[in-house]
Order: sequence, then C-alpha cells, then structure tokens
Amino acid sequence: MSSPTSPPAATAPDAAPPAASRSRRLPKWMTSFGWQILAALVLGLALGALALNLGPDAEGNPNGLHATLKVIGSSYVTLLRAAVVPLIFTAIVSSIVGLRKVTNAARLAGQTLLWFAITALIAVAIGIALGVILKPGESAAGSNLTPSDPYTVGTWWNFLTGLVPQNFLGLGVSGSVDLETGSLSAGASFNVLQVIVVSAAVGIAALKIGKKAEPFIQLTESALTIIQKVLWWIIRIAPIGTLGLIGNAIVEYGWDQMGTLTLFVAVLYLGLAIVLFVVYPVLVKAHGLSIRQYFSGVWPAVQLGFVSRSSIGTLPLTQRVTERNLGVPRGYASFAVPLGATTKMDGCAAIYPAVAAIFIAQFFGIELSLVQYVLIALVSVLGSAATAGTTGAIVMLTLTLSTLGLPLEGVGLLLAVDPIVDMGRTAVNVAGQALVPTIVAKREGILDEELYNAPRQGLAFDNTDTDDDALDEPLSEQAPAAGDPAPAGGVR
Repeated sequence: MSSPTSPPAATAPDAAPPAASRSRRLPKWMTSFGWQILAALVLGLALGALALNLGPDAEGNPNGLHATLKVIGSSYVTLLRAAVVPLIFTAIVSSIVGLRKVTNAARLAGQTLLWFAITALIAVAIGIALGVILKPGESAAGSNLTPSDPYTVGTWWNFLTGLVPQNFLGLGVSGSVDLETGSLSAGASFNVLQVIVVSAAVGIAALKIGKKAEPFIQLTESALTIIQKVLWWIIRIAPIGTLGLIGNAIVEYGWDQMGTLTLFVAVLYLGLAIVLFVVYPVLVKAHGLSIRQYFSGVWPAVQLGFVSRSSIGTLPLTQRVTERNLGVPRGYASFAVPLGATTKMDGCAAIYPAVAAIFIAQFFGIELSLVQYVLIALVSVLGSAATAGTTGAIVMLTLTLSTLGLPLEGVGLLLAVDPIVDMGRTAVNVAGQALVPTIVAKREGILDEELYNAPRQGLAFDNTDTDDDALDEPLSEQAPAAGDPAPAGGVR
C-alpha cells in the first residue's frame, strides 16, 4: 500500500502525458484539419509544377510523379463515390421514415422545397448579373483554350427518362471497343438519380406499412450509422486526395491554360462569396437569428465541403451541425438535409451554370437574348435534381447549354480549373443545405433557439469528433481542452 505522501500516479515523472497535452505539443499543421488541407494544396501545386517541368518520359508516357499524383487523386474520388450509393439509400430511407415523428410533415416538406427554389433563384440571378457585367468570356476569346466534348451530357429528356429505374441499384454498364486492337473495355456506373427515386419509393413504402416495417427501419438506420463511420475514415485522408487532385490538374492542363481562366475563376468565386457572405446572412437576419451563430455553427461542414468537393460526402457532418449547432429538430433535419444534399446546390446548380454558360456564349461570340437568360434561371430552379450529388456541375452545365442551344464543346474549356472552382461551389452548396432547414424550422416555430445561440466550443475537426461518446454529445456542449481559451467566433 502506498504511503499517504506518495504522489499520485498521474504526476509521476515517467508517466505518459495526457492525450490533450501531447496534442498541444505537436505542430498545429499536424493536428488541425484546416492546416492539413492548406499544406496539401500548397504541396500539390509544388509537386504538380515539378511534374509539369519534368515532362513525359522517352516514350511519351507520364513521368512517375505525374502518374503517382493522378492515381492518388483518382483513388480518393473513387473512394468517395463508393460510399455514395449506400449513403444515399440509407439516408433518404431513414429521412422519409423519420417524418413519422414530425407533425405537419407535408407542410414542412413544401416549405423546404419552396425555400430551395427561392435561394436558387437569388443565386442564379447573381451569377447572371456578374457574367453580364464582368464578361469573363471575352477575355478568354482568342486564347489557346480548346473546346472538347463533355464526358457526360445532361438534357431534359435524359433527366425525365432517368427517373425510371432500370434496376434496384440504378446500375448501368457502358463499354467501348478499341478499333486498332479490337479489345473491349467496359465499366459499371450508378445512376444516382435512379438511386434517389428507388430510395424514396422504399422509404415511403416503409412509412406506409408502419409497425411491420420497424425491423427494416432499424436495420437501415444502423447501416446508415456504419456507413457514416466509414465515410469519416475516408474524409480523414482528404488532404492526401486534395494533393493528388490539384497536382494532377496542374500537369494535365498546364499553367498557361489555367491562367487564361483566371478571370472566370475570380468572377465565379465573387458570386459564391456574395451568396455565402451577403445573401445567406441577410436571410438569417431577416428571420431574427444571429449571423455569427449561423456561421460558427455551419462552418465545420463548410470547411469539409470545400475539401471533399462532395455534398454527399459532407452529408453526415452537415446533418450533425444542422441538428446540434443550429437547433433544427432531428426528425425534420434528417429529411431536409439529405434531400438538400442531392438537390439543393446553389453553387453547382445556380451560380456555376449561369456564369459558365455566359462565359461560353461570350467565348464563341454568341449574343444571348432575354429569353435565354430567363431559361438559365428556370433550369437552375427546376433542374437541380439532375445534378445528383456527385456529378452535379458538369451535368447541370450541359443541361443548361443544351436548353439554350449553346455548343456543348464549351464544357471542355473549363475543365482545367474544375478542381479549383469545385471547392468553392461545394462549400456554398453545404452552407445552403443547412440554411434552408434552419429558416423553415424558425418560421414554423420548431427551432431550438437556445441550442442555436449556445456557445460553440467544440473542435471542428477533432479526432474524437467521430467517437461514439462524441456523437452522442451536441457540438455546442463539447468543451475545449483544459487551458484552451474558447475561440473567437466559436470555431477553431
């Protein structure tokens, strides 16, 4: 038995320091997710520039560094896409059956769709105005940009026929034949729009069946939790994926081609900034809510959306901050946020197609009429579902171009900067997906304003953020490590 004067074991000289103390001794870039992403962006630019200068090998093949960057980037995108189908299915089914816990579910659904349309209309109007005033396409006309056919095309006919599921998984197979060698290559792909339709049908059926569907509902909700955990693991390696994507973009397109599109990128980011930092705060304030609390609550999801470039990939965190930071009831948030992650995209489906369509028209010297500008707004408001979560921007742009009668080859003009602009587009998407449920909950009198106004003291991207105990605790109630001051604005 130790004597009364013996020091406690925790203070012994050879005792291991607490986890929080070890974490604080590490450099900030090693513990902060945001700093890791910033470091990945810088390193990706540097490695991409180095690979570009090295050039291809003697046989004309990509050098080793370029090939490595390409594999890293494509592998990360593949991992995200692998989680899309099970996540969409379980999230939408769980969200629809969750409506049984909400009163006035039909009214809430109608209000949600209405505000999706209102904010999309505002965003596309800003995009059109910036495109007309700043004329980004005129500066690129006569440059070395080369039009090319898009790898995927969105049309109203494809959208309507795509609503009919070909099979339960929305699975399709495409193939091609090499005329020189005669070899056949084939690949499988998922029609995410069909997955959404199937998921909605299954969810509605489970809701109608009632008690007999409870085992299925519990299984689906449990599967959703497991899938979200796996997705968190994928998200944690986002800095590695970002490094590969940015580096490969530099090598594929080169500085000259990307530099030609500088004005386009600047105009697009200006529009995104206006929506995120002007329009959204005005809507928040107009509903009697704190702008600071909105941003401090939603910012973790906005950061992750910027990095992951996927509204679906960010869905678990978007729903968490909507419920636990912004005070939206879980029964309603579990319906509105997954719906928004697949159809509510002010960045990809409103601002981007507006600015990009005007850019392409100006590049080819095509004068747009007033009717065509109205069509841009109409497509943005009604066609968001065609974006389907992961291929949103390209599909939405081709849908807009085909509706306006503009050359689809113009899509190839913008591929050089797509990884860069996709970060900003997705960040705005995510912010809007949390904003609309908050506004609707406030208007319907179901918003927990005490939780909305609570201090934000949790770490935005702490490793413990995905632990089971942390998942059961509101983010606003997670205290900072001992000795750490509460951050200004509430988010680290």
